[in-house]
Amino acid sequence: MADIESVLREQRVFDPPAEAAGRARVGSMEEYERLRRRAQEDRDGFWAEIASELHWHEPFERVLEWNAPDAKWFVGGKTNIAYNCIDRHLSGARRDKPAIEWVGEPGDRRTLTYAELYAEVAKFSNALESLGIERGDRVAIYMPMVPEAAIAMLACARIGATHSVVFGGFSAEALADRIRDAGAKAVITADGGFRAGKVVPLKQNVDQAVAKAPVDHVVVLRRCENDIAWTAGRDSWWHELTGGASADHEAPALDSEHPLYILYTSGTTGKPKGILHTTGGYMVGTYYTTKLVFDMQDDDVYWCTADVGWVTGHSYVVYGPLANGATTLMYEGAPTYPEPDRLWKIVEDYKVSIFYTAPTAIRALHRAGDEWPKRRDLSSLRLLGTVGEPINPEAWMWYRETIGGGRCPIVDTWWQTETGAIMISPLPGATPTKPGSCTKPLPGIQADVVDRQGNSVGTDEGGYLVVREPWPSMLRTVYGDHERFEKTYFSEIPGFYFAGDSARRDADGYFWVMGRVDDVINISGHRLSTMEVESALVSHDKVVEAAVVGRPDEIKGQAIVGFVTPKKGLEPDEELARELMQHVVVQIGALARPAEIRFAEALPKTRSGKIMRRLLKDVAAGADSKGDTTTLEDGSVLDRLAAERGYEE
Repeated sequence: MADIESVLREQRVFDPPAEAAGRARVGSMEEYERLRRRAQEDRDGFWAEIASELHWHEPFERVLEWNAPDAKWFVGGKTNIAYNCIDRHLSGARRDKPAIEWVGEPGDRRTLTYAELYAEVAKFSNALESLGIERGDRVAIYMPMVPEAAIAMLACARIGATHSVVFGGFSAEALADRIRDAGAKAVITADGGFRAGKVVPLKQNVDQAVAKAPVDHVVVLRRCENDIAWTAGRDSWWHELTGGASADHEAPALDSEHPLYILYTSGTTGKPKGILHTTGGYMVGTYYTTKLVFDMQDDDVYWCTADVGWVTGHSYVVYGPLANGATTLMYEGAPTYPEPDRLWKIVEDYKVSIFYTAPTAIRALHRAGDEWPKRRDLSSLRLLGTVGEPINPEAWMWYRETIGGGRCPIVDTWWQTETGAIMISPLPGATPTKPGSCTKPLPGIQADVVDRQGNSVGTDEGGYLVVREPWPSMLRTVYGDHERFEKTYFSEIPGFYFAGDSARRDADGYFWVMGRVDDVINISGHRLSTMEVESALVSHDKVVEAAVVGRPDEIKGQAIVGFVTPKKGLEPDEELARELMQHVVVQIGALARPAEIRFAEALPKTRSGKIMRRLLKDVAAGADSKGDTTTLEDGSVLDRLAAERGYEE
């Protein structure tokens, strides 16, 4: 493995492997620059050309209608995203190509070709219509990671019902909140789902949720054969509804701005935000970014490990890959069950060529030890990706060397639920990469780092990450609260979309996302990125994962508190805490010395793998946790952290 210390010290740049550049759609930075300039000089023509690669029942009259902050894309156009994901592939060789490869946690497997996927989606579309679900109705989906989850999404999209997927790990209370806010007419669920060898009681949670937020219909997939309650007249079995349904269904022409889905994200306070995406622009954005960022080829086996309950699962498990005619792999269950090499075994079994996962997962797999990936043949991999939060350089290097064997480019992607699709990322055949940087905006994306007045800041100066111009897959509103949409995303930096992230741009024009704006710590008037301090902590050979927050300090304004997960087998103590504090001083400087180190076996994370730093702020300050915690994977982690004493300088 490459010497990480020397890589970071020398700020080493990794050029795309010759093989990646040779087969890529964009094979050089010169080609990237040509695309970027074209998109900047003729925005409408650029996006119209990409949109023309997809099927439109009726052509659009205008590419963009922009009345800031409100956008309409491909105005007047009629299309159907399910048709573009399935039907348009049926007339050629892709008809019998695997569309979905699926692995269940107990070891069961299924393959659905595009022709078979069409039949299943058609049957479920007819089943939904038989229940009276119509265009414009909202449907909640609360399912395990099984093919039927994708089928349900595509069927809703096909008939024009707006789906709201709720992650299957959410509580009944969280589900009820989302059903109520969306005004869902039906819930699609399963009796249960498998996770780490246990059955998640999905139907039981639905029963509790709809007692508080009633719906007309509950459709239940038989998955785990666990005992469930049944409400006659409301509940229906999936297999009974589809058993007699036709395997043909004509996809209706939907307006480009027809609401496709609502997806809820946590707010720092108050109820979660229902992010609304529409059909045409989202379809074009996910199609374009999947093709470009992952250099999607017909022979690829592509695996994004996200659950469809998150935007990554929407865009890069279902809609983007299928619009490109790809083979997309789905896995139900825990990534380290029954052994820490579960993911690597699947890569080996299916000869996965593109692998896309979260930095949190990478760090956890790293912590399990190199012996696990070394047991498996990972030679099929040609491209690796990261998503969800900035990746620390040490994890990036381990991923590149141990998983990719030094031969796979890494696409470190920045985007959000709100953006719908990837915004900033290397292109695997063109962009030289730097560990920890998401590099440059994709052609067609006008990202910038600015001050509060919207002025671009200088090289390596911290600022606010914004997008200056609209893009097709952008959110249209916060469902039922347009004022919140305007205030949250378009009022902080007037005239621009404000992502809520802080960033800097280096001399090569590469973006470095420093974390959420409220994750920047002000120490005696000096602004420090929590990401920078976290990277310093994780670079220590005894640390697997770290999160850094600020706590109030009478003298400095804020003091740094580091929450650290040590490597397996290490007994953390005051001596290790002092060692880590000094390590940060050596890496960054005395200003960045943590005032306190707290050791933890696990950090509080959302079910998508993001560390919930705002909750750690409460722990560090000795305050009760506030705001929405429904996305928290394991609530007991907070209690254990609060009970542990910290080691102070």
